[in-house]
Amino acid sequence: MQRLSLLGRKASVPEITFSTSEFTSLCPVTGQPDFATITIRYIPKKKCVESKSLKLYLHSFRNTGSFAEAVTNRILDDLVRAISPAHAVVTGEFAARGGVALKVSASFGKTR
Repeated sequence: MQRLSLLGRKASVPEITFSTSEFTSLCPVTGQPDFATITIRYIPKKKCVESKSLKLYLHSFRNTGSFAEAVTNRILDDLVRAISPAHAVVTGEFAARGGVALKVSASFGKTR
């Protein structure tokens, strides 16, 4: 993920939210696609994520076999490694399989 310097006043630290309903990965057991809405919320320290690089990063999971819990945690781990936010939450809302939908949240750091 590309990083950008945080612009703006130091007195007001924003919470940034990205959301996409176009996320797909592959079920590692069946090989079928898993569809999800991924929401990323974070409070930056010094760096922010550039939206186009985030889009390309999320699309890189399209042909990757991974369970919903693992992929959600990996996105969080990669975000933390790339920008070292003060706080971050990644939520994956995975479409129903066999009548059961799955929502996974992973968090890092302290809230405000």
